[in-house]
Amino acid sequence: MTGSGREREIARFLAGAGWGGAAVAPLAADASFRRYLRVRRGAETAVLMDAPPEREPIAPYAAIARHLRVLGFAAPDIAAADEAAGLLLMEDLGDHTFTRLLEGGADEAALYELAIDTLVALHRLDPAAAIPPGLARYSDDLLLAEAHHLLDWYLPTVGVTVGPARRTAYGERWRAAFARARQVPETLVLRDFHVDNLMRLGGRDGVAACGLVDFQDAVAGPASYDFVSLVEDARRDVPPALARSLRDRYLAAFPGLDADAFERSCAILGAQRHCKVIGIFTRLSRRDGKDGYLGHIARVWRLLEAAVAHPALGAMRDWLDDAVPARARAVPGPEAAA
Repeated sequence: MTGSGREREIARFLAGAGWGGAAVAPLAADASFRRYLRVRRGAETAVLMDAPPEREPIAPYAAIARHLRVLGFAAPDIAAADEAAGLLLMEDLGDHTFTRLLEGGADEAALYELAIDTLVALHRLDPAAAIPPGLARYSDDLLLAEAHHLLDWYLPTVGVTVGPARRTAYGERWRAAFARARQVPETLVLRDFHVDNLMRLGGRDGVAACGLVDFQDAVAGPASYDFVSLVEDARRDVPPALARSLRDRYLAAFPGLDADAFERSCAILGAQRHCKVIGIFTRLSRRDGKDGYLGHIARVWRLLEAAVAHPALGAMRDWLDDAVPARARAVPGPEAAA
């Protein structure tokens, strides 16, 4: 659909939702194919998600948002949706992402503790309540497909070729590790739980003050995944002392949880996530022309190297040392874009 055609579709949708004639302005970019717009009429605002339905269906977002609200969490209220058109109108949670607040000098520990308390509240729920019926599971196949982004997108840009035997070994080592990563409780995994996707909501207390966005890829999986997504952030450095404090805060909420199993699961899923993210950030540059993410790759490599230092990942550390020498752990230049 042309730009003007899409604008007419948006105008039609807004009119049907009772927002005809409202002003529409860009709100935020996204690493996906979605875009977000702020809709304004007088003092009222809402957020419009514009997502190409063949690439980014809106139904998962709406379903998880409604589910989280039923559970008592601060996901946006869904006002209207047109799945065929890929348009979703929802509550405007404001502009106070944790990222912006941190950049403005907000109390780092307080924000991260609010995020941890939100995870604790979610993970304390019975899995039968936390996980919506029929939700996909974070299967080994899905985890491995994500880990393969490192091989499929990043390694070719730094001159590393992975043959069939080495690729098979990569998968076998991951699958062995995933079995150990699952030795923690299973819950609802929001999957992109980090400061870019968390909002500080005014006039609310406790976990109700933690706004949640970007959860459309939620799955049922290990409780450690969202924790490590928060404390091993691809986009910003979390001070080691704060990360340890947050781990202690989380573990104190679950005295029956095996701390060693949790640490091991965090290391394994952290390493998996870092392999995925290095590949995705490279893909965003090569395929989509979004070169800004390349600046984070050096940090993610540091996080990956720290994660595979855990004894449970000795075989994966050996694979990386053999296949990806230090000289190849570089940041691909934008000129690599296809």
